[in-house]
Amino acid sequence: MKNLPFRPLALGLFVVCAGLLAFGLYLQHVKGIEPCPMCIMQRYALAACGLIGLVAGLHNPGRVGLGVYGTLLGIAALAGGGVAVRQSWIQWFPPQVSECGPGLEYMLESFPLSSSLPMIFRGAGDCSVVDWTFLGLSIANWSFVSFATILVSLVAYLAGQKR
Repeated sequence: MKNLPFRPLALGLFVVCAGLLAFGLYLQHVKGIEPCPMCIMQRYALAACGLIGLVAGLHNPGRVGLGVYGTLLGIAALAGGGVAVRQSWIQWFPPQVSECGPGLEYMLESFPLSSSLPMIFRGAGDCSVVDWTFLGLSIANWSFVSFATILVSLVAYLAGQKR
């Protein structure tokens, strides 16, 4: 890992995160799968990881900057991974009453648009429902895999740089 150039890795992280976010938007707008509040938080964390990768790649920092970007990326990936773990837990062991809030249609019918807009950006789906799977894993599970891969790759890269 020591000989791998930083700039292409950081920009590659941006591309991967952008692709994952685009796929999430595809599932939402084409397949009609409404994101829940936890999905929205994971999207924010993934967007943060991607933006950190973009800025770091464009900046191409030295040793100190690499530590700063690594710390920021680690925090964003840990936050997103933590939410993904919690959502996976809720999906495996659903609560008696949904904790995620009302659906999109209910919000638009029951509240004025000025009140509905902030709620829409918090997500509308039920966090315990599994609407889509691939290879037996839900979106939350795949989200965790993505954040864990970011963290493991980051640690491996930074450990290789210290030698």
